[in-house]
Amino acid sequence: MSSTGSAGVAHAPSLAPAPCLAPPPAEPPRLLQVPRGAWDVHAHVIGNTAAMVPQRAYTPPAASAAQYLAMLDRVGIDFGVLVQISVHGFDNSLLLDALRRHPDRLRGVAVIRPDAPDRELRELKEAGVVGIRVNEHFAGGSSADQLEVLSRRCIELGWHVNLALHADRLRELAPRLTRLGVRMVVDHIGYGQASKGVQHPDFQALLSLLRDSDTWVKLTCAYRISDLEPPYADTQPLVRALLAAAPERLVWGSDWPHVAIREPARMPQVGSLLDTLHTQLKDPVTEQAVLVGNPWRLYGADMPERGKTV
Repeated sequence: MSSTGSAGVAHAPSLAPAPCLAPPPAEPPRLLQVPRGAWDVHAHVIGNTAAMVPQRAYTPPAASAAQYLAMLDRVGIDFGVLVQISVHGFDNSLLLDALRRHPDRLRGVAVIRPDAPDRELRELKEAGVVGIRVNEHFAGGSSADQLEVLSRRCIELGWHVNLALHADRLRELAPRLTRLGVRMVVDHIGYGQASKGVQHPDFQALLSLLRDSDTWVKLTCAYRISDLEPPYADTQPLVRALLAAAPERLVWGSDWPHVAIREPARMPQVGSLLDTLHTQLKDPVTEQAVLVGNPWRLYGADMPERGKTV
């Protein structure tokens, strides 16, 4: 993974941009019965190498919106949220094209410069963008140093700020985050090492944000934070603690196409990730909330009624 400097900005490793693997063909989950109206709230579309920023940390294969929707259809999910990927920097054009082609199924999270003109932001909003991403996992996006101005722009548009931060950085920024006055969505269960457990100060900071502010958490990337094989049992205590804190503000995502993975043994399968969620939640009512009700409130306010069951 990427390294993080003193300012919290991720820097590409010296061997970047090394290629990474493509995702495996999708298979439906075996344990989870996916409810109608389900959402995958974290995925990416990727263009060709020529459209990628030179300072990227990895080089992923192309992944189209058509491929993504085919994956959703295969596993039984109705709606998706495309998150601007670091390798395309501030160029949201591929994201916009996907949203415009599939307005009944897709919403987006873009990456913007703090001084982006109002007309650019209006264009993003009209296409189906509902938030912006601050990404310090990898080079290529906005850093948390710009949080205040980015948050003000999001408040004006009714958007949220999606925080792609490592767990220690999230804890460091927690006092600032609680003063922003904007809805926040935290990636990847806070992106701390699962083996450190619920009592670690980094995870406790995430729990405090979840309890005390308008913060949501994505139950994504168990395979990135776990030391174990599926179903990533060391992540279950973390998820259960998040459920105890605010079950109405948890959502799930596949992280398709699982970028920055170069070892086949580490590559997840979306159906297996859904079964991991089933193991973590252990309750059809909670599964309905995490997969349908919660993401509908966060991402789908203006979506058509297709598949809605809340």
